[in-house]
Amino acid sequence: METYATAVLIAIPFFIILIFIEIGYGYFVKKQMHKPMDTISSLSSGLTNSIKDTLGLAVVLVSYPFLKNHLAIFDIQSTWLTYTIGFIAMDFAAYWNHRLNHKVNYFWNQHVIHHSSEEFNLACALRQPISTLIGYFPLFLIPAAIAGVQPEVINIIAPIHLFLQFWYHTRYIGKLGWIEYILVTPSQHRVHHAINKEYIDKNLSAIFCVWDRAFGTFQEELEHIPPVFGVLKPVKTWNPILINFQHLWGLVVDAWRTKNYWDKMRIWFMPTGWRPSDVKESHPNKIVEDVYHMTKYDTKPATHKIFYAAFQLVASMIMLVLMLLNYTSIGFSMALLYAGFVFLSIFGYSSVMDNWKSGFWIELFRSLQGIAWITYFGNWMGIELHHSIQILFLISYFLFTIMASYYYTYMDQHSNSQLTTQI
Repeated sequence: METYATAVLIAIPFFIILIFIEIGYGYFVKKQMHKPMDTISSLSSGLTNSIKDTLGLAVVLVSYPFLKNHLAIFDIQSTWLTYTIGFIAMDFAAYWNHRLNHKVNYFWNQHVIHHSSEEFNLACALRQPISTLIGYFPLFLIPAAIAGVQPEVINIIAPIHLFLQFWYHTRYIGKLGWIEYILVTPSQHRVHHAINKEYIDKNLSAIFCVWDRAFGTFQEELEHIPPVFGVLKPVKTWNPILINFQHLWGLVVDAWRTKNYWDKMRIWFMPTGWRPSDVKESHPNKIVEDVYHMTKYDTKPATHKIFYAAFQLVASMIMLVLMLLNYTSIGFSMALLYAGFVFLSIFGYSSVMDNWKSGFWIELFRSLQGIAWITYFGNWMGIELHHSIQILFLISYFLFTIMASYYYTYMDQHSNSQLTTQI
């Protein structure tokens, strides 16, 4: 896990810089592809995923070293050939895992976060799941295990393979000629994120588009059909933690409501979107039918509220970096507690972004918890505070959070006039 934490620390600055470059370019050409709250939500999702993956918060069904030890026929040394075979095997595995996520109800829950943005930009690439609670991906790496690819090679390839999927989440790059026949490009991935009937569940490859072309899931971006982004059942929230479990909760509720016991069992493994007939009739879902006239989710925030949300995002990002930098010294138990606090932070300020009344109470609880920790232990989640100014700064931050969240929940007339769902 320390290797992954190091990789995340290296990658975060590059991602942030590229996102700001894209925002700046959009401003320069007067064709902006970012909406502030959507981008903040996307970046917040990236934080939650980084924490979850760094701590390894999943029950692993079978590990790759186990598969390699029991299935290896060859024993390739760690040379350029090993990394080449490992990378191709990783990409092949990613294709089938991605296809499973799109085709099966239960597995769609862990992928819907990535498609939940109704925009398409570099920030939405960071909408990665925290709902992958069962680690089964090594099963797709059986070809690599048979080839004898060493576990340390897979550990190095995995974050590189993931990070290489960042660049093609943009609308500013058109088709790339002959490259379209080898690699996944922005044009191809725009198709993948689109909800047009012509584009749904197409272009599932991660790096090499040959898998789509070989297995019948390739679709070219058509000039007369502009992609419309999002999901057919809009999430209608900026809260990335809720988005991660919305679909799963829907499955639980449908399984509870249906009177057919066979449907209670099979709903989890049926095609994505399948629902029991009795529940579908009594509790219909609102699905986007006309993608060209859909209304995008928008809480219409005032500029100062956007700055507040961005401030809280930066604060959470700093907390994440501190956790990663001190990962070895504070230990897993303290890192887990720290992660829970950052998750609560993101849940709190994204609830304020959604104009939910509960946002203030979550932020109040979190801030009082933070103040209590600092005053009682004299440190911050196991990280020593060497100067009184550090303690004063943290306490001031929490007091500001309490006042600001109260203002945006109960006093800001602009926010109160745009209230959406209450929880």
